[in-house]
Amino acid sequence: MLILALWLCAFAAMAAPRIGVATMAPGEIFFERFGHNAIVVIDPSSGQATSYNFGYFDMSEPDFVGRFMKGEMMYWLVALPLEQDMAGYRDSGRGVTLQWLDLPPPQAQALADALAEHARPENARYRYDYFTSNCSTKVRDALDAAMGGALKSHLAGRSRGNTERSEAVRLASPAWWMWLGFDIGLGPSADRAMSRWEEAFVPMRLADSLAEARNAAGRPLVQSRIELLPHRVAPEPPERPRRWWPWLAIGMALALVAAALGWRRPRVAAALALPVWLLCGIFGLLLAYLWLGTEHYAAWANRNLLLFNPLCLLLLPCAIAVLRRRNPPRWTQALLGVVAIGAAAAWFLHWLPLPLQYNQSWIALLLPLHLALAYVFIRPGLTVR
Repeated sequence: MLILALWLCAFAAMAAPRIGVATMAPGEIFFERFGHNAIVVIDPSSGQATSYNFGYFDMSEPDFVGRFMKGEMMYWLVALPLEQDMAGYRDSGRGVTLQWLDLPPPQAQALADALAEHARPENARYRYDYFTSNCSTKVRDALDAAMGGALKSHLAGRSRGNTERSEAVRLASPAWWMWLGFDIGLGPSADRAMSRWEEAFVPMRLADSLAEARNAAGRPLVQSRIELLPHRVAPEPPERPRRWWPWLAIGMALALVAAALGWRRPRVAAALALPVWLLCGIFGLLLAYLWLGTEHYAAWANRNLLLFNPLCLLLLPCAIAVLRRRNPPRWTQALLGVVAIGAAAAWFLHWLPLPLQYNQSWIALLLPLHLALAYVFIRPGLTVR
């Protein structure tokens, strides 16, 4: 009976599907900058390897751009042969590593069954959110459900101090416009230190955490790690400390130019103010839309609205009048004061017991400039020649 029991255990282990997590390194296209994850399941009866990939979307869907802007974009899970799934990553030069997991047979089978059910057309779609519901968090949640919550209990109480902003800005940094959008557009909720569980929205962070996790028997969760594809494009951006003083140097230099030359030559200050007010106003309208008109919670209550103030658009007549050698409308003086006070308030909020928003760089750049332009155009006796 002992021999029979051992044989049955060995048979059950052989009959259980084999589970792995494939991690794709960042690519060069903007939506590939953040890496990717998929769950690989090998059927014990056929030996077929299936990749369960949560990262599919359709740009031809009606109102795709509008739904993306509103935070209502839909992704779906696709099950396809592993070799077919890897072909696209091979062609784009993205490296892929595979971590084989040491899961008890019941958990491996439960995960395989859950993925197969989730991949059915009627169940495959899900509401996408970059920080809380993406290709990597879906992999994390599927593993945790099969493990009975053990993965979350291992990761939720630990933190490396990373934030949504620090990770998003780091990974987007090779594309300056994405970096700019994330850093300006994220509000204070993006600066809260994340647990290891929360930072798993980054596929490479999840892979690191899996390598440190344990299974139900106390053994390392990752049984082995292999390289499926070599990485042939730029590597993942490293972590770098963020410094605000270079931004202060630029802001002070621009402010000194505006204040010193603008006193005798207001048209010089107006030439500087026109693009500054235009860009600040446009960015401010976008920030207000993200807060008040979308589901992007990470952009809500953004204090950068005090720096990228939509009221700056109403100051454009002031700059245009001065450039045409005319005195600016008087009402713009009060508006200049409001914009300058708002920028100063953004700095003052850092001293209050409020959730931190890391926008010191933008304060250092724009506060001196807003104050200098207010000084030039509010002063009494301004005459344009």
